Amino acid sequence: MSIIAFQGLTKAYKDVVAVKDLTANVEAGRITGFLGPNGAGKSTALKCLLSLATPTSGTALIRGAKYQDLVNPMKEVGAVIETGGFNPSLSGLKNLRIIAASAGIGDGRALEVLELVDLTDARNKKVKQYSLGMKQRLSLATAILGEPEILVLDEPANGLDPIGIAWLRDFLKKLTANGHSILISSHQLAEMQNTVDDVLIIHKGRLVTEGTMANVVGSGTLEEAFIRSVEASA
Repeated sequence: MSIIAFQGLTKAYKDVVAVKDLTANVEAGRITGFLGPNGAGKSTALKCLLSLATPTSGTALIRGAKYQDLVNPMKEVGAVIETGGFNPSLSGLKNLRIIAASAGIGDGRALEVLELVDLTDARNKKVKQYSLGMKQRLSLATAILGEPEILVLDEPANGLDPIGIAWLRDFLKKLTANGHSILISSHQLAEMQNTVDDVLIIHKGRLVTEGTMANVVGSGTLEEAFIRSVEASA
């Protein structure tokens, strides 16, 4: 069953068309890799999905509804779009408690999610003292504060070292094992091959390849399939 649907999505900024007639589905209970070269339109499509940008035409829907129309979006969809948005002078714990309070979520949940993302020891450290990898983990903690079924993650591995990337892989697989659905954008193709179930590849704003990882990759690698798809669409 499709839980996220892009339907003829187009987004133009003056003379630049970032996303063009994108139609694709994300299936429930699976990890879907959203891949493409720099400037392919991935982040723009995700911003349209999360009502951070308004489509020029077409739609991006979550369970058949626009994100802005969800009754309690934080409890339905968790998102990591960028690592900003935190008060750098406050601790990670304080930032999470403020966000939780705004969504009607109890204080205790902030401690729970910090433990889940391995930031318990840094809970009282100011965010301005966090490394990029720590900020990524804090963003993930924010995304799961409301215990949403759906996660939308834009380059969540940025700033993570190899141990952190392996941790993220296991973290995402545990979430899907517990019934979550995840749409993840990443440039780390080798890691995506070990992580995702389905693949969407876009180039110049258009969908060029979609399918299960096994079908897209065949007997080769995701990197080879990626390059083949992009070159064929050029």
